[in-house]
Amino acid sequence: MTASPASTDTNAADESIAPKGYAHPQSLVSTTWLAAHLQDPDIRVLESDEDVLLYDIGHIPNAQKVDWHADLNDDVVRDYISRDKFQALLRRLGIDESTTVVLYGDKNNWWATYAFWVFRLFDFPDDRLKILDGGRTKWEREGRPFTADVRRFPASSFVAGERDDARIRAFKDEVLAHASARRPLIDVRSPDEFSGKKTHMAEYPQEGVLRGGHIPGAKNVPWARAANPDGSFKPASELKAIYEGEAGLRPSDNVVAYCRIGERSSHTWFVLHYLLGYEKVRNYDGSWTEWGNSVRTPIEK
Repeated sequence: MTASPASTDTNAADESIAPKGYAHPQSLVSTTWLAAHLQDPDIRVLESDEDVLLYDIGHIPNAQKVDWHADLNDDVVRDYISRDKFQALLRRLGIDESTTVVLYGDKNNWWATYAFWVFRLFDFPDDRLKILDGGRTKWEREGRPFTADVRRFPASSFVAGERDDARIRAFKDEVLAHASARRPLIDVRSPDEFSGKKTHMAEYPQEGVLRGGHIPGAKNVPWARAANPDGSFKPASELKAIYEGEAGLRPSDNVVAYCRIGERSSHTWFVLHYLLGYEKVRNYDGSWTEWGNSVRTPIEK
């Protein structure tokens, strides 16, 4: 049986996460913890899914929807929203600097970690930002409640900081220099995408990636290997066996992760930084959609 929360402080670490051995266990909360804190006034639960219809079918009580495409991306430029739009989003969701934000979603929290990463671009306090371990999958498997009711909270007066891409985001020219210097690159796509056998043109024609393969020197560690069948993250010992034992990473490494458009690699970024404690990890969100279409970028198959 999972231990019940030992504290009513919504910013306190969930003690049931501690045995998994993570570097920053406070970045996760369990389904038991969230169930006990759903009515707390200083918590906002946000659902971010690949399947944008899931929230409307049913969601965790009091959860609000964050549409990764409409809410987090600029509607004209291939970039993320501006400071003013991020500020307006959080005000609408009733979030300020004192709010504990719990993110979850489908596909092993694939898009929840993407939203987490965007929040951190604006330096939203990471001690107030958490992922629901197991996400929607684990909550549903445990028979916990869903609702179709859409909860609204009073608007906040949140003031956002300027976006700071340099800390956790990598751009194409930086990745090219990174690869040329033979620094660690983790390609988190499927083995078929990594080898060039599959480009996802049929599945994602709007992205129009013309060439298959991977960035020279990259190691292939599919993002979903970090998750258990119930969607929760594997313990630190198993994650280290994958990323350090198999891929040869070290905690002191300067690592860049990438995928197709930066969504799956945000999951790996979260694992490496928050769960394993790597200090220098960046997400190349241009990813293969940009690299595979750029003139004269080197490719391995």
